[in-house]
Amino acid sequence: MAVGRATVNNMAGSQYRNSQRVAPYLAASERASWDRDGFFVVERFISQPRLSPLIERIQQIAEIAEVGGDIGDAMLTRELILANEPTPAGRISKVFKLHRREPLFNALATDTRLLSRVAALIGDNVDCFLSQFIFKHPGALGQPWHQDSFYFRMHPEPQIGAWLAVTEARIDNGPLWVVPGSHREPIHESVVRDLRAHADPFYVEITGADTSTEIPVLMNPGDLLVFHSHLRHRSTDNHSHDDRASMVLHYAQQGTTGFIAPNHDWMPVVRSGDTATE
Repeated sequence: MAVGRATVNNMAGSQYRNSQRVAPYLAASERASWDRDGFFVVERFISQPRLSPLIERIQQIAEIAEVGGDIGDAMLTRELILANEPTPAGRISKVFKLHRREPLFNALATDTRLLSRVAALIGDNVDCFLSQFIFKHPGALGQPWHQDSFYFRMHPEPQIGAWLAVTEARIDNGPLWVVPGSHREPIHESVVRDLRAHADPFYVEITGADTSTEIPVLMNPGDLLVFHSHLRHRSTDNHSHDDRASMVLHYAQQGTTGFIAPNHDWMPVVRSGDTATE
C-alpha cells in the first residue's frame, strides 16, 4: 500500500491540532512486561458504556457509505468472505482514518492515560498516524503471522500499537496470538503471500520462524493491549456466532520518516512544548 516516501510528521494539518503535553508514565509491571515480552495489557482501560457507541458509529458509517453519502476521511474495506451479508456493516472488515475527525475515536487517540504510556516508550513528541476499527464478524478470516514494522518501514523504531477490545476476545472468535519476546527480532523478510481464498490481498505470512511459545491474548471488553511494532502476532478466524470488534491505534515519534500509505493520517498528539494537561 506504500505510495511514497517523505518526512511523514508534516502530514498533520494545524486545523485539527490535538497535541498536548503529558507526563510520561509506565507502571513498573508494564515496563517489565514491555522489556521482557514486547507488550502489556491494561485491564478495564475503557468502561463498558463507552464501547457500544463505537460500534454504533461504525454501523452508521457503513450505512452512509452504502448509499454514497459523505463519510469524511474514513476509508472502508470489505470482508470478502462475507460479501453476501445482508447489512452494510455485516460486509465491513475495517474502517480506517477515524482518529482526526470522528469525535468518539479522537477521544481515544488523545486519551492522556494512553498517551502517557506511549510517551514513556518513545518520547514526548508523538504522532498518531493510523487508526482502524476491525469489525471481525462471525466467519471472518484472521491475519497470518506478521510484524507491523514489515508494513510500516519507518524510522526511528519502534512504532507503538494500541489494541482496544471493543467486544470480548475469546479463543473461538479470533483473538490475537503473540510470540512473547519476539519484539527483539529484526524485521522478518522471509514471507509469503496469503493465498487463502477471500484473504486480504495485502496480507503476507512470516515463514520459518519459531512459534512454539505463542500465547493467545484473551481480553475482556475495554481491555487495552499495547505492543511493539516488531512483535510477531496473528489472529485466527472467527468461528463463533459473535463479533470480535477492536479499535487499533498506531503511534510514532515526531519526525518519523518512511512510506506513506493511503490509510495513514499523521496527527500530532503529544508535544513537549505544549501546555500540560492536568
